[in-house]
Amino acid sequence: MNKKLTALLALVIILAFIGYIIYDASTGSDKQEDSGILPDTVYEENWSVDRTCIVSEGKLSSVAVAPDGNIFLGGDSFVKAVDNNLNDLWKLPAEQKITALSVSGDTVFASTQETILLISTSGKLLDEWGPYEDNSIITSVSAGKNVIAVADAGTRRVFVLDKKGVMRSMMGQSEEQFVIPSSYFDVALDGNQLFVANTGNRRVETWTTEGKKLSQFGEPGTAPGAFCGCCNPAHFALIPQGFVTAEKGINRIKILDRNGDFIEFVSSQNDFIPSIPLDVASVDGKTIYAVNSVNSTLYVYKHK
Repeated sequence: MNKKLTALLALVIILAFIGYIIYDASTGSDKQEDSGILPDTVYEENWSVDRTCIVSEGKLSSVAVAPDGNIFLGGDSFVKAVDNNLNDLWKLPAEQKITALSVSGDTVFASTQETILLISTSGKLLDEWGPYEDNSIITSVSAGKNVIAVADAGTRRVFVLDKKGVMRSMMGQSEEQFVIPSSYFDVALDGNQLFVANTGNRRVETWTTEGKKLSQFGEPGTAPGAFCGCCNPAHFALIPQGFVTAEKGINRIKILDRNGDFIEFVSSQNDFIPSIPLDVASVDGKTIYAVNSVNSTLYVYKHK
């Protein structure tokens, strides 16, 4: 009797398991559509690599571009400038790795892990600010007309400085803290507002320069408009269309509008190492510059 009961229970369990498999197979595609994930989908890219430039001075890490078209590059031990034809203009040695670059007027702002270097657009070292915190890991700098924003992954805060390097305000120290699991933490100024990549939460937040949070967009996922994995968007830049963002995990560069809605991919079908995102810069949204630290190469993307 016990053997018959055991066999019956085993049969019921097997039938239930088979039923679940059939149900899951019949509904799985709907789940994928709901999440926006479309495996094996190839998205059209209206951008292509127009030119490349291999940097020989050292490992390349950051890029910025001025309205006149001159491009500024930073790496392990240097800052250099090239014109829009990628011809060298000047080179300046640096004692520490350059983690980010920004240009405003006639000044280039180059961050190291703990300090901000001020360099003239003709290549002369003007000043050095900082260090500001003992455990700083400065990952981004964005210079505007009146203030400079600095993202510090070590303290998980954003600092707003005046043009003399004096701190005016700070974000991330209260209940609105940033979740920064790694050294990817980008910021961009736009007038009296700044945009911050809260990478652990896979979103971009809008703040005033006085420290008031206004809005946010972004969600985790692999859909074109979402941010995949951890620590994304790793890099971004403001353009007339909205944002150009770079991700890691799935190494892709894309354009979003100011509401965070997907517009198009710049690069999604590439052979870049997934875990190492490219820093990006653009002025007009028609030419996008991206630097790959793996091969110390600057990629110039143009719309087809």
